[in-house]
Amino acid sequence: MTTQDTRNILRLFAAFAASAVMLTLAQPPIGLWPLAWVAYVPFILACSSSQQEKKGSAPFFIVAYVVGSFYWLGNLYWISYVTVGGWISFCLYTAILWPILALCLRWCINKKIPLVVAVPILIVGIEQSQGLFLGGFYWHHLAHSQYANTTLIQTADIFGAAGVSFLVAMVNGLVAEVIISAKNLEFRIQNSERSRIKSFPYFSILIVVAAVAGILVYGKWRIEQSDKYITTGPMVAAVQTNIPQAVKQSFAAEEQIFDELLSNNKQCTAAGAKLIVWPETMVQAILEPQVLRLIGDSHSYKLFDRAISEQALAPYDAGQAGKGSYILVGAYGGSPRIENNFDIRMAQKYNAAFLYKPDGNQTSEKYYKIHLVPFGEYIPFKQTVPFLHKLLLTFTPYDFDYTLDAGTEFTAFEMQSPTVSRTYKFSVMICYEDAVPAMARRFVLDEKGGKRIDWLVNISNDGWFVRFKNDRVFASSELAQHTAICALRAVENRLAVIRSVNTGISCLIDTLGRIRDGYRAGNLPQRAFDRSGVTGWFADTIPIDSRITFFSKYGQWLDLSCQLCVVAIIIAQIAERFINRKAAKLK
Repeated sequence: MTTQDTRNILRLFAAFAASAVMLTLAQPPIGLWPLAWVAYVPFILACSSSQQEKKGSAPFFIVAYVVGSFYWLGNLYWISYVTVGGWISFCLYTAILWPILALCLRWCINKKIPLVVAVPILIVGIEQSQGLFLGGFYWHHLAHSQYANTTLIQTADIFGAAGVSFLVAMVNGLVAEVIISAKNLEFRIQNSERSRIKSFPYFSILIVVAAVAGILVYGKWRIEQSDKYITTGPMVAAVQTNIPQAVKQSFAAEEQIFDELLSNNKQCTAAGAKLIVWPETMVQAILEPQVLRLIGDSHSYKLFDRAISEQALAPYDAGQAGKGSYILVGAYGGSPRIENNFDIRMAQKYNAAFLYKPDGNQTSEKYYKIHLVPFGEYIPFKQTVPFLHKLLLTFTPYDFDYTLDAGTEFTAFEMQSPTVSRTYKFSVMICYEDAVPAMARRFVLDEKGGKRIDWLVNISNDGWFVRFKNDRVFASSELAQHTAICALRAVENRLAVIRSVNTGISCLIDTLGRIRDGYRAGNLPQRAFDRSGVTGWFADTIPIDSRITFFSKYGQWLDLSCQLCVVAIIIAQIAERFINRKAAKLK
């Protein structure tokens, strides 16, 4: 390898690393969101180098893959808290998308495709491709860095979060196009003025400025019209626990955890909450009615069920006997199986949500989590590659196969208003289901295209991703990023989201995607993003938005279209190389 080759590789490393650093800093909790608008510029400029085409693709591919691997390993470090094997395997897979993006960009540049077109299509297509591995894990998209830009993200109700990513990527493409034009031309002072005008990307500038202006105008319009469509819903409350995952896994403190939930629930009831939400699986019991009917009254599951029923019956105001609260509980469900020795085993086991009514009974509706988390809730390849399944099992947080079953029903829970003659409906997303746009959307519309629910609930246990040391809690970046991603789901479907999360961040997100600080009553920190690693509760009225969005009706049409374009470009490159090699042999 020559000195020049070494220098070229180092320049590539520097360019890709610069993009990786800016993409990292742009995301919460650091939140330097303006960097997202130029973060890909060094990446694009590296792909535009004419020398790379001459030197071949191997070093180019390897450098992009190595930097991409470090980028994902660094940004998703918190997955290693749960499973080192899952962390490494997912990051090494996702890193492949970096050199794919680089090669596709270089091909588009060589084909003279304007960067304001190529860059957004490729970046959105690559972001969507994160979902090809183990069911999908959509994280660190450009759109997620812009969650706090309320006006900008309103376009998500048409295009989804991908629309925000597309716009930010367009600006990246424009900046790179201007730099490349200036560098190649050096404004060619020696040439005519006409030549300079033709060579500079004025039309690209016009397109991007118009796109940004149009989206900002649209966002402002959607915000200003909100009062016509939004009504005030009931008082809802979220309970937040702060339980280390090691403590929860041991099952040694299940009664202590439950007593804390009851204590916070009582305060929510006293504040007038009509619906109280508990975090994911923090009731360490199977609350399935079929199971409860088979066990004795002294069994802990039965005791938990009875205590929740009594809490639901408790009046929220003195003199209001019989007017209790609905309580949404995260626990386990499933189908029991009676063995020959009369032992009860679970034929199926689900991560579930159960709703208790003010009369103390469970509703007939329940929700079984549909989108399971690889390594956290199931081990992949059990049927397809058994030896790999056994190997991966050694990297998981348990020493046994803890696989859960996936639900199939997109449940809508019903809740009667105690003050007005109205039935409210809501649905539940468990854990990372709120990070998958297609999941949230499936809850929203009925068969006739009408809006069938009034709000969404997200219950989660993000206690996996914090560290406890000397009574101090060290939260990872996952907590803030998970919250920011959820805000895009609210805008896409014009549904408020109430989050109840172990270790945080429990909050209310309105239909404009604003993560609300403050509340009507509660003891959690006022600022939502300060609610990491604390215990408490809050209660507030939930907004109900009657608008039905284009995204709810038609889904991720932009994401999928861009992904198809990426596939087409990959095929075009392969075909082109095949044809060139065949032509070379004929010569």
